[in-house]
Amino acid sequence: MNRLTALAVATCLAGPAAAQSVVVGIGYTDFGASAADDQAVFSLEYHHTPFYRAARLAIGVGGALSLHEDGGTDLGLGIVGTYDLERNWFLEASVMPGVYWETGIGNDLGGEFQIRSLLGVGYTFENDNSVSLAVTHISNAGTNNFNPGANSLLLRYSIAF
Repeated sequence: MNRLTALAVATCLAGPAAAQSVVVGIGYTDFGASAADDQAVFSLEYHHTPFYRAARLAIGVGGALSLHEDGGTDLGLGIVGTYDLERNWFLEASVMPGVYWETGIGNDLGGEFQIRSLLGVGYTFENDNSVSLAVTHISNAGTNNFNPGANSLLLRYSIAF
């Protein structure tokens, strides 16, 4: 049996290590520009059932919507990965290219195209829902001359279904 076949069989036998979920978060965003207005943020994410599983690692696709206090909006689609630790703890990372629309000139991130990255740590409950603390960074990755970026700290609750 070759490695690909063995991986496919192991993935099928492993069962649903993670289901699809909706993640709701609240937090605070620190905009990088000196004239920026730092503010509260609300986030809503959808994580689809992972398309790849190996041992403790699960990788899937997801989407994220962030709404800032002043109405600024970030919308992205990309890859979500989780790594299970011991005793129901996990690490999560994602990269989601997308768009950002600012409502105030002080919170300009240098253009509509932005990439949001996330790193978090969380705990999964008996019912497969989870709570996590995550840090996000959004920037245009140097595709524009102006690239102040923004960082958020989020407390998140994930509802699995």
